[in-house]
Amino acid sequence: MKKIYITIALVASVLGANAQNRKHVANFSLFQQYFNPALTGYEGSMVKTYYRNQWTGFEDAPKTIFASAELDMADLASWKKDGLLKTSEADNYNRQLEAKHAFGLAVLNDRFGPFTETQLHLSYGTRVRLSEKLSLRWGAAATYSSQQLDASKLTTDQEGDPEFENFNGQTAKIGKFDLNMGLMLTAENFYLGYAMQDILKGKMTTGDDYLNNSFPQQHVVQAGYRTALTEQVGIVANGLYRYDDKLEESMEGQLKAVYQNMLWVGAGYRKDLAYSFQGGVRLSQLRLGYVYELPTADAKYMDKTTNEIMVTYNLVPVKYPKYGKKVTIW
Repeated sequence: MKKIYITIALVASVLGANAQNRKHVANFSLFQQYFNPALTGYEGSMVKTYYRNQWTGFEDAPKTIFASAELDMADLASWKKDGLLKTSEADNYNRQLEAKHAFGLAVLNDRFGPFTETQLHLSYGTRVRLSEKLSLRWGAAATYSSQQLDASKLTTDQEGDPEFENFNGQTAKIGKFDLNMGLMLTAENFYLGYAMQDILKGKMTTGDDYLNNSFPQQHVVQAGYRTALTEQVGIVANGLYRYDDKLEESMEGQLKAVYQNMLWVGAGYRKDLAYSFQGGVRLSQLRLGYVYELPTADAKYMDKTTNEIMVTYNLVPVKYPKYGKKVTIW
């Protein structure tokens, strides 16, 4: 098997400024709780997963697997009552207002060349009802991440480069405990919120010291809006902004058209990195989606595309309206 020749700039970005290796998710609007724990249980009790194959065809390119489970305590009461949650206009149940407490578990595994990272998130979310249509959500997540460097797979353009000679042929590993917190304003047709990730900035670590002082506090802003254009067609817009003092800012947005709350197609843009095109289908409690990304600007030198597949499943049966002026997909 041929080896990858990772450029000095690429390796330095992971070992130094990019030690936390910022994770990009094209379907970020369907995995909101990963970025802000206040959105734990936002769409009810669900299991979710995605597989992301970045720069397809580039040996040892980034590959990410994510899986999560969320339990909305309001679902338990309704499930015991009649086994069905309804979201039709005639029903009094409003998920955005009635879900008082929710718990979540998420696991992420990311591999990129000589680097392997595993993350574990335990999250809690609750809400305060501000009005008949508006709620304020708060959430927190205890996180643990394990990062490992297999230097036997590390090959640079310049043999014996002093910047990397300390890693030659070695294996280094570090574990980090941290905390995420967030606030979110939600209604039936929009959400807007802010979260902080890695609040402790890597002060609780175990293992080797090759990534010490490389975990900055991260700031995340999320927003989304959805509305019906006709009785069968609606539009959904989502945005995500992230900032830390090492990787600086990252912005992305997407726009989707939804048909009968069952099919969707859309496009997105991640600033200076990628254009994306997506589609998906909802079959009762099951949602399947696919995203195809094309690199641009700062990432165009890779000249490789990215594929992302996602699956979500409602643990409690939900009856979604196909007609009427209401969109239920983010």
